[in-house]
Amino acid sequence: MQQEADLTGLLQAWSRGEADAVEKLAPLVRRELRSIARQMLSGERRGRSWQPTDLVQETYIRLLDWRVVRWENRAHFFATTARMMRRVLVDAARERRAAKRGHDPSAVPLDGVDLAATSPRLDIVALEDALNELTALDPRSGRVVELRFFGGFSVEETAEALNVSVRTVKRDWNTARAWLYRALSRQTAMTP
Repeated sequence: MQQEADLTGLLQAWSRGEADAVEKLAPLVRRELRSIARQMLSGERRGRSWQPTDLVQETYIRLLDWRVVRWENRAHFFATTARMMRRVLVDAARERRAAKRGHDPSAVPLDGVDLAATSPRLDIVALEDALNELTALDPRSGRVVELRFFGGFSVEETAEALNVSVRTVKRDWNTARAWLYRALSRQTAMTP
């Protein structure tokens, strides 16, 4: 509990522009950020994917480039960081896809979060596109997927981050998984 209070205090100090807060924050969040990165990278092929440390560093660099950040608390920080990591991976996948003209897309496994898929591996760009479409239709369900799948949040942590009940998170999670399954199945069927 004390560490969470320290973390929130440092995040708020960062929001106020206190430079030393970022330095003090790094060791407190490093392990959890590496855990999130490892989860996101678990489906990447060996030898051509990011390493967790590289993903954390690139994400941190992007976060430091933000000039005006208003961190609310620990949950807000890790949710934002997970979103930023996703953005880094999607940007890299799009670059690889453009360089290879669509061949051999990045893939991530969906079995770790029990998100049904037509195949055990999924194109991360296709997932990003489907998630963006879902978020446009139902923003909270999109945030639930983002926090649970990309951020590694538990149902309880997701409920806290979104300020909703656990029951609401479970309902949104089930709805979002079904919606994404259908959307990704359509994309798979359309891919030659």
